[in-house]
Amino acid sequence: MKEILLVGLGGFAGSVLRFFVSKLNLSWQVLAIPMGTLTVNIVGSLIIGFLAGISAKSDLISGDLRLLLMVGFCGGFTTFSSFTNENLMLMQNGQFLTVLLYTALSILLGFLAVYLGYILSNSL
Repeated sequence: MKEILLVGLGGFAGSVLRFFVSKLNLSWQVLAIPMGTLTVNIVGSLIIGFLAGISAKSDLISGDLRLLLMVGFCGGFTTFSSFTNENLMLMQNGQFLTVLLYTALSILLGFLAVYLGYILSNSL
């Protein structure tokens, strides 16, 4: 039960923060890319990479804290379902080049952010 509560609490915090950041979709677009969703996915990738790096090299982050932050917070903060739904809407609007660019940026920048977070954790 404790694990469920930790994941739920982290997920709540991540989801609420994602809600506020994703409001950027309404005010900040580049080439019609939903920048709020792209931002939360890249920042979430950076955070989880950093936490994974710390977890791999030390006992600084307990199992409970990993559940709270990595599974709960990062899981609630990042959003694959919003990403795919936004791509569907872009496709329905005939913005196929934007779909390709948004998808490529999300995957490439997401991976680079996880790697950067992991590398940054090793510099501690």
